[in-house]
Amino acid sequence: MSIWWSLHLRRDAASVPLARRLLLGTMETAGVDPDVSFDLSVALSEACANAVEHGGDGAGSQDYRVTAYLDGEKCRIEVADTGPGFPGGGPRVPVRPPHTDAEHGRGLCLIRELADHVHIGNEPERGGAVVSFDKILKWRDDAPLAAV
Repeated sequence: MSIWWSLHLRRDAASVPLARRLLLGTMETAGVDPDVSFDLSVALSEACANAVEHGGDGAGSQDYRVTAYLDGEKCRIEVADTGPGFPGGGPRVPVRPPHTDAEHGRGLCLIRELADHVHIGNEPERGGAVVSFDKILKWRDDAPLAAV
């Protein structure tokens, strides 16, 4: 069984818990292990917070997109904005840990720790940043939608 959904959200802090709750509800309904669901929800929150904070292009674009796929044994999440993208402009962006006394800048590193595979880059065709990540799913014993 496959489940996917896509949201177009305003770049507003209130959109972050909305996306997180939708992901957690989907995973709870499908029967995904709560620890895996929690890891993915934290990673999603960090990616959405980045889009809210940095995803504006200055030309009036006030939205970003979240897409989630639960397919078989894997969940893939993508958060894309229409802002200036990550510095360097390439399709793949290296993530450097922040200084120990920094108050910001840990979100992308946290996503790397919580997910199994992460792609951080810029969208060459339409501009903006794209953060996508995958995680292998574990299922509860009573999972109604567990992969066979």
